[in-house]
Amino acid sequence: MIEWFDDLKIGMKFESGETTVSRDDIKRFAAEFDPQPFHLDEEAAEKTILKGLAASGWHTAAIAMRLAAEARPFGPHPLFGAGVDELRWLKPVRPGDTLHLEGEVVDLVPSQSKPQGIARIKWTAYNQHGEAVYTFNPIAIVPRRPA
Repeated sequence: MIEWFDDLKIGMKFESGETTVSRDDIKRFAAEFDPQPFHLDEEAAEKTILKGLAASGWHTAAIAMRLAAEARPFGPHPLFGAGVDELRWLKPVRPGDTLHLEGEVVDLVPSQSKPQGIARIKWTAYNQHGEAVYTFNPIAIVPRRPA
């Protein structure tokens, strides 16, 4: 079981559970956080480059964050971050899509002055068709094993 920064290895992989995004979820999130027609109004959304109702990218990011937290890549430790690199929305997330995350440890840098390290996991969210819809590479702060 992963519990500390020291337990992580480059190439280690993680996979999350799944969640299905409903039409109501898309509209509820958009109404509060991203009130644009292509997230709220199906008729208006048809007339955009998205060609239909789609989740806000920020909604997709929030879903991915929940899935990453539930995957518990750092065991009992929370997912503290110092930022995110290479965040990309690759395909629209539609009502009825079922998403899951796959992650791979791509970089590990132990701190020289603190009892922690920086871990980077490249996460990719996939829909039920195996299509990548979102990627992000958080800069995670993970505690080291006590001496």
